[in-house]
Amino acid sequence: MARQRQTPTKQTFRISAPAAMSVLLVGDFSQWQQRGIPMQKSKDGTWVATVALPPGKHSYRFIVDGDWQDDPECKVRVPNPYGTENMVRQVS
Repeated sequence: MARQRQTPTKQTFRISAPAAMSVLLVGDFSQWQQRGIPMQKSKDGTWVATVALPPGKHSYRFIVDGDWQDDPECKVRVPNPYGTENMVRQVS
């Protein structure tokens, strides 16, 4: 029986927030902590973080200056218990 590859692959997350002072990436891979993964701001106002994730579905959101935000580029979303939606990134 062939084993599936469980090697994490690097996934890059981006959000445009030129006026933001801080942006965090949070998700099931960071235990949804309010102290998520700090993102780096590029010159064009896009915030970027690259994370190694194992294969599977991963739910995530951004925290922009303390406010939970959707990823406008993400098409796959699932309802969460807070009346909003989590974004879903499929890693193969």
